[in-house]
Amino acid sequence: MGIFTSCCRPSASEVLTPDSETRRRQQVEAAERRAAQEASRGVKDPSKVIRIQQRSEEMEKREQELNRQGGANLRWTSG
Repeated sequence: MGIFTSCCRPSASEVLTPDSETRRRQQVEAAERRAAQEASRGVKDPSKVIRIQQRSEEMEKREQELNRQGGANLRWTSG
């Protein structure tokens, strides 16, 4: 059986390996795909998640700006 499988495999001289720059580029692309897949795992609407994150960041910026200006000028008045 070993003779049969050895004739089907290409020899070491026939196998073409990409140069280091091509391999590096392919590895970066694969890593980016994995990161995108991991980020969207379990999320039905990725654009909704992005909107929520942007809204949250905007609220944080507003809070920081209010704190820099001396806080919110809210007064409690009993009715």
